[in-house]
Formats: sequence, structure tokens, C-alpha cells
Amino acid sequence: MTYTATKHGITGLTRTISLDGRPFGIACGQIDIGNAETPMVADLKARAVAAGQVPPQTMDVANAAQGVLHMATLPPEANVQFMTVMATKMPYIGRG
Repeated sequence: MTYTATKHGITGLTRTISLDGRPFGIACGQIDIGNAETPMVADLKARAVAAGQVPPQTMDVANAAQGVLHMATLPPEANVQFMTVMATKMPYIGRG
């Protein structure tokens, strides 16, 4: 429940900054990253395998970095409001 509340809070903050910043040329975007292969996620995978469970699907962390770079290098007249970068086989909205 804490994750969900935080997620909705950040989404609300992103929308508020986008609306309030518009008159000043301020752009704001949110990137949601799912299961990038960080040391923490690698540890979760190893523990799942050791417990005989199916490990989570992951992607190279460079894919997430590429998404951040794309958002950061857009010209001032363009903005990515929301982006989700995740492992293709990660269960999400009917996947998996």
C-alpha cells in the first residue's frame, strides 16, 4: 500500500508541476522503471532461484538510462509527460 500511495503522489506532483509550470516554460515528466538489472534486483533474482521460485524478468539498466536521456535531451518545445520502461516479459497489465 505504501508503494501505491507514493506512486500516486508522484504522478499527482508531476501533473501539478506540468500545469503550474506551463506559464513559465517549465516542463516536467515522470519515468517509471520496471525491473532494471541493478544489484538489488540481481539479489532478488538470486534469492528467488535459491528458493526454487521463478525469478523476476529483468532488463539491462542501460535501457532505463536511455529513456532518461531521451527525456532530458528533447528540445524545450517537446516533452514526454509519462514514460514506462520495463522488461518485456515483466507481468504488467495483462502480461505474464
